[in-house]
Amino acid sequence: MGALFVCLWIYFPGMPSAQASQTCASTRFDEIATVARVTDGDTLRLQDGRAVRLIGINAPELGHDDRPAEPMAKQARDALKAMLGRGARVGLQYGREKHDRYRRLLAHVYLPGGESVQARLLVSGMVAQIVVPPNLGRLACYRKAEQQARKGGKGVWRGIYRAIPVESLGPNSRGFKRITGRISRIGESRKSVWLNFTGPDGDYAGEQVAVRIARHDLPWFTSWQPQSLAGKKVVVRGWLTAYRRQLVMRVRHPAGIEIVR
Repeated sequence: MGALFVCLWIYFPGMPSAQASQTCASTRFDEIATVARVTDGDTLRLQDGRAVRLIGINAPELGHDDRPAEPMAKQARDALKAMLGRGARVGLQYGREKHDRYRRLLAHVYLPGGESVQARLLVSGMVAQIVVPPNLGRLACYRKAEQQARKGGKGVWRGIYRAIPVESLGPNSRGFKRITGRISRIGESRKSVWLNFTGPDGDYAGEQVAVRIARHDLPWFTSWQPQSLAGKKVVVRGWLTAYRRQLVMRVRHPAGIEIVR
């Protein structure tokens, strides 16, 4: 017999129902918890010691291991602190996948009035949207919230998360980026589909940077298939890592790829 999943909805006492009309707002939660501290712009720790990673957003990285903080990292952390000071009560809605590989809780986080913490950070330009299946809830409203900040050129959209041409990427480029280029060809291996870019001279630039879509993520690509991107100019967001002689960015959902033309 399969496991039975029971969802317990909890309401903040006295919550004004009009708040539910706010962007990405909610009045129902899996749990109400108390915040002990804010770790960075997309992570917090609860009073009971559990860490919570906010679903659907990514903030610039604070400095660690002798690496400097990324631009806007401290501002993003401070913006979240301003919303969630020590002892703040928050509502948590868990994702379909409840924990990440670091055993942090994955949750949509809400203020006592029902306002989405993620949406407020996105609208203010402190963070960018990310989409990691199977936690796809709030995808559309987070996208709209981010678009408001992008149109206004707020926060991270003034610099750190601007789209970087693939030919401008250096061999040491790492971390969360938005990269742009024209797809010259689609490659396939046993485990992945590879999107390869055109280089600055118009030739294949496969030795420089590529986008990887794992085959087990292809079921999420329902509106279009990766093979349709050949010849298209795209903007792709995700984490750049080194793989053999390439920089590789893994994309798990079509929301991570914007087709420019």
